[in-house]
Amino acid sequence: MAADLGNKKTLLRVIDLRVAYGGIQAVKGVSFEVMEGELVSLIGANGAGKTTTLKAITGTLPSTGGEVEFMGRSIRGQGPWDLVKQRLVMVPEGRGTFTRMTITENLQMGAFVRNDTKEIEADIERVFGIFPRLKERRSQLAGTMSGGEQQMLAMGRALMARPKMLLMDEPSMGLSPLMVDKIFEVVNDIHKQGTTILLVEQNASRALQLASRGYVMDSGEVTMQGIASELLADPKVRAAYLGE
Repeated sequence: MAADLGNKKTLLRVIDLRVAYGGIQAVKGVSFEVMEGELVSLIGANGAGKTTTLKAITGTLPSTGGEVEFMGRSIRGQGPWDLVKQRLVMVPEGRGTFTRMTITENLQMGAFVRNDTKEIEADIERVFGIFPRLKERRSQLAGTMSGGEQQMLAMGRALMARPKMLLMDEPSMGLSPLMVDKIFEVVNDIHKQGTTILLVEQNASRALQLASRGYVMDSGEVTMQGIASELLADPKVRAAYLGE
């Protein structure tokens, strides 16, 4: 069921976004929006352009056209540093942890734009409350952790920036079924606590179960959109992305 957003405003708006690799158009005029307080899923097969879209939004990959607005202002061309200061934070595909730093040091890096030392320490303890396994291993080097543990750390590090909006790229990729359950449980909890989320996932079923709305990408274009529960029940979506 779609969330009751009342008079809440559009937090992220992507308008006719285009990205090219050499002469190949990877993203072909994608448009979508995320309202304040929503959890929106962007689903599609591998190679559909989902990750490329997120990289273009966050400035880690240049776009060749279109516009990206956050809280009503253009952010096109700004880099991750600028966006984190505006509390738009990404959890990247592949986790991207600092492998030669400890868990605690990784979390501290997540707060690099902040200078409220006491609050940072409190937020580290909050992350440890969400992920007790990280607390048990707080002095362990991130590179020696399992994939699931590193995903927990990547999410915890993002939370250290106190995001207004989280962009999450394939958080369940390569994880065991038990760890997938844990990750989606935490995503749901983070959303319930007030963080707006754009969730990019190949696991279409789980993503749409969590979301209020969804967009389907195919070959660099948004081909379907709507209330998540309706997309989940759509025969075309079920045939293409749920293996039915």
